[in-house]
Amino acid sequence: MSQFMSLPATARPVKRSGTLIAFMVAVVIAGLVVLTPKAEATLASSRASASPAGVLSFSQAKKEGKVSSINWGSRCNVATGTLKYPSFFAGECYAPFKGNNGGSTTQGVSATTIKIVFYVPEANDPILNYIESAVKDTATNAQTIETMQNWVAFYNHFYETYGRKVELIPYTATGVADDPVAARADAVTIATNIKPFAVWGGPILTTAFADELAARHVLCIDCGSGDTNSYFQQRSPYVWSLGILPQQSIVHVTEFLKKEVNGRDAIFAGESDFKKEKRKFGMIDLVDDADSATLLTDWQKSFKSAGINVAQYVTYASPTDLQTQAPALIAKLKAAGVTSVIFSGDPVAPQTLTRAATAQNYFPEWIITGSALTDTAAFARTYDQRQWAHAFGVSFGAARTGVTGAILLYKWYFGHKPPDLTAAAVSVIDASLFFPVIQGVGPDLTAQNFQKALFAGAPTPHAITQPSLSWGNHGIWPGTDYGGTDDATEIWWNPSISGPDELGRPGNGLYEYVDGGKRYLPGQWPTGATKAFQKAGAVAIYTKPPPSEQTPNYPSPAGAGN
Repeated sequence: MSQFMSLPATARPVKRSGTLIAFMVAVVIAGLVVLTPKAEATLASSRASASPAGVLSFSQAKKEGKVSSINWGSRCNVATGTLKYPSFFAGECYAPFKGNNGGSTTQGVSATTIKIVFYVPEANDPILNYIESAVKDTATNAQTIETMQNWVAFYNHFYETYGRKVELIPYTATGVADDPVAARADAVTIATNIKPFAVWGGPILTTAFADELAARHVLCIDCGSGDTNSYFQQRSPYVWSLGILPQQSIVHVTEFLKKEVNGRDAIFAGESDFKKEKRKFGMIDLVDDADSATLLTDWQKSFKSAGINVAQYVTYASPTDLQTQAPALIAKLKAAGVTSVIFSGDPVAPQTLTRAATAQNYFPEWIITGSALTDTAAFARTYDQRQWAHAFGVSFGAARTGVTGAILLYKWYFGHKPPDLTAAAVSVIDASLFFPVIQGVGPDLTAQNFQKALFAGAPTPHAITQPSLSWGNHGIWPGTDYGGTDDATEIWWNPSISGPDELGRPGNGLYEYVDGGKRYLPGQWPTGATKAFQKAGAVAIYTKPPPSEQTPNYPSPAGAGN
């Protein structure tokens, strides 16, 4: 089984056998995310203050007039100051380290190695199998592990790790994704028997795994199911999120609706009568525990303060429940005269909901909130196309390109396709966060210094084909930000075009990115009617990188033809 990462979705990232899965709220559903190729995501590492001892970035060396006096090695393009792999987002070069790195600076760190555990879910987890069956993901745990071991070799080669190499140790879960007892036991085993510096991934259908690791002072990336900044702050500096936090996504969606959708006619609805009516909103939300109930309250408060009236809220606790409940939920929305349905839930639920709507001859607008994987073609193609032809809204993923990305980078370096395509595209995101940060930490590697380096890094570049990420205090969010993704874009579903989905499979239907995928930070959404369903300026897949994101060309280490 593979594991997908929802990078930026309203979801919580969830680990799935070699791929990152995104989970919207804490319960029974994890989704397959293969959206933006974030394998190349890297922290901008220029710093206003002095770097830690033994650390010298190319930009700092340039400021100090030291570039020409340093042998940067074959991995660095001295003309650009970036690492020599074909990505616009390639990391910054750091001066090769010489000297004593301090040996063992903390648990899992020696003079020569940094021990990392890679969490792999049960091979036959029925919850995750149910989700993955929707997109026919068939990669095995072994293929996922092999792919991630190779990615670690790639990053060990290019990034400065101060005399140490990352050693990846797979660990297979002993329980299913929502079992807190097994999750806690696994965390104890990892912390006490393996004793790593960090863990990548975890069973985030429960907080028990991340909670136990934090209590035992083990760094954990992309394995906590918390929804709020306070959750991560209380477990600082041990638990880290990669995607946008749900409370932050609410800010984006509310601003988009207020500025571009609210108070206007429902012109994108499938029913002709709706097209002449002012939009009347309804919302479908996944609520299965106290945290998700709190998030629903946050939605309600946010809409109210923005002057957005939601006529009907309906909730469900699991996509499996919708097999019987969907008709009644849809009937409530229809009876309330809802023209525009705001959906915030798991990626499988719209299959049942849209079929139920069609069965009741009810064709509203569907408003996407960026919730787990609903903004991917892999899942959207499984929805009733007569309904989803009227879907538009917010995505925290980025505009797709068929000529760059993690899978192509993998093939460039190794000379062959990855054993697990989805893991190659998205599980690598843990490595793509970890290595740039430890490069900025320097020889004295500890969880506390990891946090300092992460907070000191400037936001990653504001681009088209990759979200911008930052942590700490950068004036983007109130207080200290413990989430990763900051910006968002607008999308709409076009069932009339064909092309590859995020897994590279051909088929009909793709998301179109408004204004070519232009991204907005909170407070930056434009005022005026949405441009959804306008072909002018929209892009489904870039056939070459945008002009501002041209990719450098380097010979493949694997030889000609790769």
